[in-house]
Amino acid sequence: MPRVSRLNRSEVSPELRCIYDRYLQQRGNVPYFFRTMAHRPQIFQTMIAHMEAVLSTGTLPTRLKELVVVRTSQLNCTEYCLTSHTAISLRLGWTPEHLAALHDWKTSALFTEAEKTAIHLAEAMTLHSHQFSDEEMTRLRSFYSEGEVVELMAAIGLFNYFNRFNNLLRMEPTQPASAEEMAQAGFDAVPA
Repeated sequence: MPRVSRLNRSEVSPELRCIYDRYLQQRGNVPYFFRTMAHRPQIFQTMIAHMEAVLSTGTLPTRLKELVVVRTSQLNCTEYCLTSHTAISLRLGWTPEHLAALHDWKTSALFTEAEKTAIHLAEAMTLHSHQFSDEEMTRLRSFYSEGEVVELMAAIGLFNYFNRFNNLLRMEPTQPASAEEMAQAGFDAVPA
């Protein structure tokens, strides 16, 4: 049972229904986290805008940002975000082997040095951000521009926020939408 109720499409304003419909079409569900955030429409709308800007704009590929999101969620033991972002990462071309190797990324041959540096940043920001040295920053900057460092940090920071929110609420992974939910939104079927 949810600790905070989740609003269904019929319970939200037309502006929020547009967001629900977009995610229903793209993912085949409206994430439970989103349905919970919908209790505060302004927070929900700005959260969605921020998340989409963080993950979908800039010069870094979304694929790399999703990799650091998965590592952040692993470190925070957030099953909810891991389930969703593992699926997204697999669609973007990471393999199950890549995602399993995140636990031993330092010795893995599956990642480039640039990817390893991004994974290290995710660990540092999540576990001990006060201890990130000038040498570590210099190494990070050898692979990424200042703007790209901001992109990586924004993705990691955003998911530390999301992870903590979902952990405290004991959010279980979102289930696919029912045929009835899809029909109410005007869609014929759940996306593959």
